[in-house]
Amino acid sequence: MSTNQSNEAKFFDLHTTGIGYLNRIREVKPRGKGKPFMAVTVAALRGSMDDAEYSYIDCNVVGAEAEKLIRRSQAAVEAGKKVLVSFRIGDIWTDAFTYEKGDKKGQPGASLKGRLLFIGWIKVDGVTVYEAKPKDSAEPLPAQDGAAGDDSDDAQGQPEPEQRQSA
Repeated sequence: MSTNQSNEAKFFDLHTTGIGYLNRIREVKPRGKGKPFMAVTVAALRGSMDDAEYSYIDCNVVGAEAEKLIRRSQAAVEAGKKVLVSFRIGDIWTDAFTYEKGDKKGQPGASLKGRLLFIGWIKVDGVTVYEAKPKDSAEPLPAQDGAAGDDSDDAQGQPEPEQRQSA
């Protein structure tokens, strides 16, 4: 028998980062069993700044902070304001479907899905209304060389590496 076995689950993370506009903020109530959750469609910008294109990603909002920010943005989106965010979406996958109405009725289609993990900043009609604080700025630095409570600003303003920021 090995005593080094661990029951801890291990995962591979696929993260997509970018900027995009928020659309269709809604609360989803699963049929039957299941806990309601927030969902949002992100119109992610890609390509040349002179001729940008959109990739629409339908996301489940994961984590209390992301959910709070999406709820806070809902009124602006519903009022038709342009809500631009920097985002991190995890574990993107495609979902196949068949169009049920319109010109494409009966034809196959696909949509991108993911989990909205993190929002770095939010701009409403070009005005910054939220900017995430670097994760380590709210946490005390560990004591070094036996010194307790070192108040140096050396690590202030440095964002934590992405692989350490998980939701």
